[in-house]
Amino acid sequence: MTTVTAATTPREQVARLAAQHLAPLQRGYLADQSREVAALARLRRGAGREAGQLPDLWSLIDTGPLHVTPDGARPLSENDLVRAEDALHVALTLWALHQQSRPTGMHQTDRRDERRGLGTAVRRMMRPGEIDEPLRKRLVRAGTAPDLASLAQRLRDIVVLLRREDIPLDYALLAGQLYTWQRPGGADTVRREWGRSFHAWHDKSAAGQPADDLASTGDETTRNTNTDKDAS
Repeated sequence: MTTVTAATTPREQVARLAAQHLAPLQRGYLADQSREVAALARLRRGAGREAGQLPDLWSLIDTGPLHVTPDGARPLSENDLVRAEDALHVALTLWALHQQSRPTGMHQTDRRDERRGLGTAVRRMMRPGEIDEPLRKRLVRAGTAPDLASLAQRLRDIVVLLRREDIPLDYALLAGQLYTWQRPGGADTVRREWGRSFHAWHDKSAAGQPADDLASTGDETTRNTNTDKDAS
C-alpha cells in the first residue's frame, strides 16, 4: 500500500525555519557564547520595526530555505515569500527582546501538556481564576491590528510584559501564525487560535503539579544570571 503524506504548507515551512534559527541561537546564548550573544543584541534592535529598516539583520535571518520547494509542495509566490520573510523577522526579533538577560529559554515548544501559544502566555500573567481586563485587551488589540507593522509593535508591548514575568512563548508557532495573519482572511484564523489558546490555559501548579515544571525548556539548558553581556 502506498502511503500518502500531506504536502508541507507554507506556514509549516515558516514555522520550521524559525525553529531552525531559534534552536542554535538560544542554545548559544544560554551558554554565553559571544557570537550568539552579539546576534541577539542585533536582533532585538529590530523588535517592533519593519524588516527592511535594518539591513544589518539580513545576514542573521537566512531565508534561503524558503526558496527550496519541499517534495509535494508548491513553490512560494513572490507575495508568499515576502510574507514569510516578514513573519520570520518579527518572530525572531521579538524572541531576542524576550530572551534578553533571561536565564532560561524564552522560546519553548507548544505541546499538548505544556501550552506555549500567545493566548496562553497572556493568560499566565493573570491571577488564577481571574481575568485581567487590561491584559486581555492587549491581546485583543494585537489581534485587531490593521497591518503587520502595528501588530509587531503591539506584540512587542506584550513581550516586554512576558519577559518581566519570565513566561515563555513558542516563537516558531508565532512565526507561522504571523505568516497566516498576512494572508487574505488569515487574521481571523489567527485571532481564533489566540482566543482558543487563551481559554485553554490552566494553572498546573494550582492543580498540585510541581511549579518548576513550567520552567523547563526544550534544550534543558540554563546559564548564569550574569547580565553584563546584555548591556549592548
